[in-house]
Amino acid sequence: MIDTSIFDSQVDNAWCPGCGNFSILKTLKEALAELELKPHQIVLVSGIGQAAKQPHYIKANVLNGLHGRALPAAIGVKIANHKLKVIVTSGDGDLYGEGGNHFIHNLRRNVDITVIAHDNQVYGLTKGQASPTSDLGFKTKVQVDGVMLEPIHQLALAVTLRANFVARSFSGNREHLKKMMKAAITSKGFSLLDVLQPCVSFNKVNTFKWYKERVYELDETHDHTNQTAAFQKALEWGEKIPIGQIYSDKRPTFEEQQFALKDSTLVEKGLDLEKARDIIQSYI
Repeated sequence: MIDTSIFDSQVDNAWCPGCGNFSILKTLKEALAELELKPHQIVLVSGIGQAAKQPHYIKANVLNGLHGRALPAAIGVKIANHKLKVIVTSGDGDLYGEGGNHFIHNLRRNVDITVIAHDNQVYGLTKGQASPTSDLGFKTKVQVDGVMLEPIHQLALAVTLRANFVARSFSGNREHLKKMMKAAITSKGFSLLDVLQPCVSFNKVNTFKWYKERVYELDETHDHTNQTAAFQKALEWGEKIPIGQIYSDKRPTFEEQQFALKDSTLVEKGLDLEKARDIIQSYI
């Protein structure tokens, strides 16, 4: 039995009974415990949404910010102290919708953070309108004739921009999910783990049953170092949905390329007030 009590929070949980987020929360605590990480070593960053509530339910350092702005906050934390494990927990709307621009350009930067996307293909907090990952034709109280916009292909985008770790899992398969979480957290560079997470209140199409009939685990025949093969798997959706590590790369991280971060963290360097005054004075 894994002891996860070190990460237990006293905050009351506000998720709907049966929500896929419960499985993600429990599994993340187990993954952190198995990696022998301590609360003071971790910073959980989120924006706004049901997924963004997750940091409240884990005892660790927490930064809960604006809608769609989890990534810039997380990047700031990591650059200030790159010894910390920075984990973003975000929903498909928060990350790929409001935060879409940050998502694209931080894939390019390749800062060493882990992004766990709770992907339920709907906006759960604001009562069920379509999200960027909703399938074509998906009907909501807002999209009464069905979604007409092409859904974002977030994994394919991450593969295209050569994120160092790209994977998908399913909240209904906790052993697989834990394996992917541990791999994402220990991988160097930008790690994206997109988790299929059914919303029992507002998405009556992409249910636990719907996913269980379609997901299958990638085996060793899939070469996740091959960008072309990874791109094809990233686009596979419908009757068959692959879960597992889609892609991996070895691009140097943003921190590794910064001279100022090579010997110590920014927070350890302190502030030279005389130099700061000189810089300010030069602009007056």
